[in-house]
Amino acid sequence: MTPDLPLLPDPHLPGLTRALRGHDQTGAEIEIDVVEERPLTIFLNSQEIVTAMTIGDYPDYLALGFLRNQGMLREDDVVTGIDHDDELETVVVRTARQTSYEEKLRKKTRTSGCAVGTVFGDMMEGLEGVTLPAAELRTSWLYALARQINTLPSLYLAAGAIHGTVLCQRERVLVYMEDVGRHNAVDKIAGYMLRHRVPAGDKILYTTGRLTSEMVIKTAMMGIPVLASRSGFTAWGVEIARQLGLTLIGRMRGQRFVCLAGEERLIRDADLAAVGDEDRRHRRKGAEE
Repeated sequence: MTPDLPLLPDPHLPGLTRALRGHDQTGAEIEIDVVEERPLTIFLNSQEIVTAMTIGDYPDYLALGFLRNQGMLREDDVVTGIDHDDELETVVVRTARQTSYEEKLRKKTRTSGCAVGTVFGDMMEGLEGVTLPAAELRTSWLYALARQINTLPSLYLAAGAIHGTVLCQRERVLVYMEDVGRHNAVDKIAGYMLRHRVPAGDKILYTTGRLTSEMVIKTAMMGIPVLASRSGFTAWGVEIARQLGLTLIGRMRGQRFVCLAGEERLIRDADLAAVGDEDRRHRRKGAEE
C-alpha cells in the first residue's frame, strides 16, 4: 500500500530525539532536544552487508535504497520480504534470487557524507548504461520548492544536526526524508521509489547537503535527471554530472542559484522580482550545512 503524499518528517515521532540538559554561554541551565542515532545492520538474504548509523525511522526504505544504490538489488529483483528487528537493530531484505557479494564487499570506499558514507565496489559501476531523460526544469518550480521545503516541519527545525532529501515533481513535494547522513536520506528516497515503483524521469531530487560525487551517482542510479541543493559542489561531483547529463543546481538561496551541469533543461520562466529573499533562520541553516 502506497502511503498518502506528501510523506513528511514527523519531529514528534518517539525515539527520534532526546531531551538533554546542559548550560548556555551565560552558565544558565537549559534543556534542548538532541537527535538520536543508532546502528542498523543491513542483511541481504543471509549475508551481512553494512552497519549504518541512522535515526531509525523507515528502516525498510533505507535498506532497500542502500542495496539498490550499491547495485546489489537489480531492477527486476523480486523482494519476498523485509524483516526489521528493532531489538537486534537489524533489517533483512529477502529476494527470490540467490545473492552473494563477497568480492564486492572486499572493496570499500569511505565517502564524504556526514556520519561517513560507504560505497562498495567501483563507484561508477552500474552507470555505464544510464541514460537520463531530457525532462524540462522550470525555475518557477525551483523557487516554489525552496519556499515549501524551508517551511515544512522537520527534525532540523526541532533539533538540528540532520540532513534532508526531498523527492519532488514539478513544484510539488512528494517525499521528505531526514537522517544524520545525507547518504541515508537519499537511500530512503531510493527505497521508497523502489518499493512503490515510482517513475523517476519527471522527478527532481533536492538535498540540504553538498553536491558530492556520491550524491550525483546515487541520483543517476535512481534515474532522476535533476539534483538541486542549497549547499555547494565538489569538482568531481560536477564532472560526473556532466558526463551523465544530469542537471546540477547548487547554492539555492533566495533568488540565487548556480547551475554547473545540464543547463539545457533549464527554462527561466520565474519573475525574479516576485521571488523574495529567505529569512535569517534559513540563511543560518544553509551556512551550517
